[in-house]
Amino acid sequence: MTFPQDLAAAIRADDAWRALQTHVETTVGAKLFTIMTVDMEAMLARRAYSSDPVNYPAAGTKPITPNRWFDHVHGRGKTFVANTLEEIDTVFPDAKLIGALGCGSVINLPISDNGHLVATMNILHEAGHYTPERVTLTEEMLAGPAHDAYHKARSFGPLL
Repeated sequence: MTFPQDLAAAIRADDAWRALQTHVETTVGAKLFTIMTVDMEAMLARRAYSSDPVNYPAAGTKPITPNRWFDHVHGRGKTFVANTLEEIDTVFPDAKLIGALGCGSVINLPISDNGHLVATMNILHEAGHYTPERVTLTEEMLAGPAHDAYHKARSFGPLL
């Protein structure tokens, strides 16, 4: 099936996110895929979906901490890319776990709705995987599907 067919068949929020995960895996690749929803007024984030619920469960909310990553993704609405575990370690406190899972590169793609950041799509793979070509492909070919999956998931109820 194609992403539009998988998304149309979704009957739960997780189905919409899983459709997006499959699309991402076949487009640019991902060893780990998560969705973080955000409530910028309350400054809260929640992992709404995870391809690895053991190590990265979808769980309760956590406060958003302003830092360099926050300014880049949330403040400017830019895609964050790191291609080494050392780069990841400068912004994420769980770099050791990320490395233990065989990941060493990340793309965090902001998902906006009506000009407001509502979520991030987070894809991780082995070090060096997210080449400039794959980053461009993510931004050009996956931003729309991420937005569509967000709307479909939200149609089943609140995400945060």
